[in-house]
Formats: sequence, structure tokens, C-alpha cells
Amino acid sequence: MAPSRVFMDNDVEEARYYLSWLNTHLDVANRVNAEVVTKLETATVGELFSYMKRPSATCIATIDDVVNGFAWYYIGCGVCHTKATKGPTTLMCIKCGKSDIVGVPQYLAKISVYDNNDQAVFVLLGDAGEELTGKKASELVENYYECRNVPVPQALLNTIGETRKFRVKVSSHNFTGKVQSLTVIKVLPLETPVPDTSVGENVDQETSHDKEDPADELVKMSSDGIVSRDGKRAKCG
Repeated sequence: MAPSRVFMDNDVEEARYYLSWLNTHLDVANRVNAEVVTKLETATVGELFSYMKRPSATCIATIDDVVNGFAWYYIGCGVCHTKATKGPTTLMCIKCGKSDIVGVPQYLAKISVYDNNDQAVFVLLGDAGEELTGKKASELVENYYECRNVPVPQALLNTIGETRKFRVKVSSHNFTGKVQSLTVIKVLPLETPVPDTSVGENVDQETSHDKEDPADELVKMSSDGIVSRDGKRAKCG
């Protein structure tokens, strides 16, 4: 009987729990080929849409355009990043239950990417946008308002042509919109190796990317919107 290959994703909470459990049950761990069960592989763009069942995956792709025609950012709660709601005189956060919050710009930008065989639309959400451009959304918003005739900041346009390693989140809403898209939760330089996890390694605590993202509904709404590629290129930002 041929052995099965099982891939453990260290970005998934259940996988980290299992690896931690193995680390405390060495009698079981010694019967497991750790090289097989813990190796993390990189998927292609086509594989993300065709058979991916994992909640997250890593792929290498080249950016060929920044999709415009909708807002590239939103104003979120400074604490939980949920989209802020306008009150009579203040901004409110439904999730935090607060009626007077400080609004912080957060990325919600779409980029068109491709690899050797396929093309897709990725949504840069929150910190992923900063990892790609090297600038906070709030900084770009300031320049954006100084150049109101442009739909997309120059810092985003400057990423066109770059090949990067993207960590994406696969959710049901990614495949239900008029435009299929995947949410980027982390952007890495191409030369950054995909980390391997051994049974003996310490299991990191849950990161903010592993938690349910409060802006998921925003991604779904943007996927249902009308996308236009016709727009002026920014001269500043």
C-alpha cells in the first residue's frame, strides 16, 4: 500500500494545535514521518481556484495591473479594523460596540496577477497592502486627496511587474462574486523561503491573520461590484 502525503499548514490554527499535541506525545510522533506531514508546498494560481480546500495557501505570481473602478481603501475601526459606520456626529464600530471611534484608513485594493498558466484577481487587505507598497494606507490617503483626479495611488501602480510570494485566504465568498478573487493576508519577497515546520518546533501563538477577518464582507462586496480598467494613472502618491 502506497503511503499517503499529508500537508500541514502552520498558518491554520488546527494544524498548529495538532503539531503541538504531537510534540507532547512523542510515542505517537515517533511513528510519524514528519518530513512528509509538515512540508508546506506552493500552489499555482490555477490550483487555488480549481481544487483548493485549505483555508489558506501560498502562491508565486506577477502583478500585471491594479484594478480600479472602486475605492482602494476603507475607513476602519482603529482597534478591530471593521468598517466604521457613520453616526450623527461621530464614527461608530458595530463590532466593538463603541459610538465614538478613531477611523483609520485600511487597504482594500484589487490587483490582477498571473503565473505561467493562469490569471486571477487578488484583494490586498489591511497589512498586506503595506507589505506590498511599503507605505501605510493612511499615508497614501493623504497624497490621494492631494491628487483627486487619479483613481489609484502611484505606490500601488509601482508594484506592476513585480513577482512576489502571496499568502492568500480561501473562503466561500471568494468564489461567489461576479469577479472571483482571493484575499491576500501576507506578501513576501520572492526570495523568502516557504517555512517548513518540524514536530519539534515551538508552535507560535495565533496571529491576527489567522483570526476571522472583520473586513471579509468588504471583500465580498468589492467582488460583486462593477470593475473598470479604464482610468488615469497617478502622478503622485
